[in-house]
Amino acid sequence: MNFLAVIGRVVLRFLEQLGRFTLFTVTAVSHCVRPPIFPCLIGRQMIDIGYYSLPVVGLTAIFSGMVLALQSYTGFARFNAESAVANVVVLSLTRELGPVLAGLMVAGRIGASMAAEIGTMRVTEQIDALTTLSTNPYKYLIAPRLIAGLLMLPLLVLVADIIGVFGGYIVGVYKLGFNPNVYLSNTIDFLEPLDVISGLVKAAVFGFIIALMGCYNGFNSKGGAQGVGSATTNAVVSSSILILVFNYMLTELFFSI
Repeated sequence: MNFLAVIGRVVLRFLEQLGRFTLFTVTAVSHCVRPPIFPCLIGRQMIDIGYYSLPVVGLTAIFSGMVLALQSYTGFARFNAESAVANVVVLSLTRELGPVLAGLMVAGRIGASMAAEIGTMRVTEQIDALTTLSTNPYKYLIAPRLIAGLLMLPLLVLVADIIGVFGGYIVGVYKLGFNPNVYLSNTIDFLEPLDVISGLVKAAVFGFIIALMGCYNGFNSKGGAQGVGSATTNAVVSSSILILVFNYMLTELFFSI
C-alpha cells in the first residue's frame, strides 16, 4: 500500500502542476488578445529577443551551414552524388536546423533571462506590488513577452536560413570547388515555399514556447535566490525539451504525406 501511495502522490502532484500550467497559459493568452495592449513594452521585448539575439543565432547558423556542406560532400562523394550538396544544405536549414538551433540558442539566452527577471520580481514581492497598484502582472509582464517571442523568432529564423545557406555556399564554392552559378541554381530551384513556411511556423511555435516557459517558471518561483536559480534552469530545460517534441509533431503535420 505504501508503494501505491507513492504512485498516487506523484500522479496527483503531476496533475496539480499540469492544471496550474494550463490555467497560467489560458490566462496569459487571453491577456495577449484583450486590450489594453502596451506597444512600448512589446517593442522593448522585441528588441531584446530579436536584435540582441542576432549575433549568437547568426554565428550558429553560418557554422552549421558550413559544417553541413562539408559533411554532406564527404558522404555523397562515396556515391558520386556531390551535386546534391546544395539541395541538402538548403532543405536541412529551412526545414529543421534553422528553427531548432535558433530556438535552442534563444531558449538558452532569453528563456533564462525571462525566468530570472520575473523570478526576482516574485521573490522580492514586486509582482505583489504591481497587483496592489492595480496593474495586472499578466498584462504588464507576461503578454508583451509572449507576443514578442511569437513575432521575433520567425524573423530570426529567416535571417538564420539566409546566413546558413551563405555559409554552405562559402564552403561549397571556395573549399569544395563548386561552380558558384550552379550551386546557387541548385539551391533556388530545389527550394519550395512549403520548406520555408514550415520552418517559420515552427519558429513561431518555438518562440511562444520559450516565452511561455520562461514566464511560467519565473512567475511561480519561490524560495529566494535558490528558487530563482531553479526557475531559470527549469525554464531552459523545459523549453529545450518542448522545442524538440513540437519539432517532431510539426514535421509530422507538414510532411506526413
